[in-house]
Amino acid sequence: MTEPDPPRYEPAPGVGRPALWILLFLLAAIAVVLGGVYLT
Repeated sequence: MTEPDPPRYEPAPGVGRPALWILLFLLAAIAVVLGGVYLT
């Protein structure tokens, strides 16, 4: 346990960008669904 653990909140540059876009897309979809449910 002497080696430092890599930061889990900061993924690799090659994986962070697509994962970030997917996360934003999912959040937007959830927001639209919840908004539609609350507005109707």
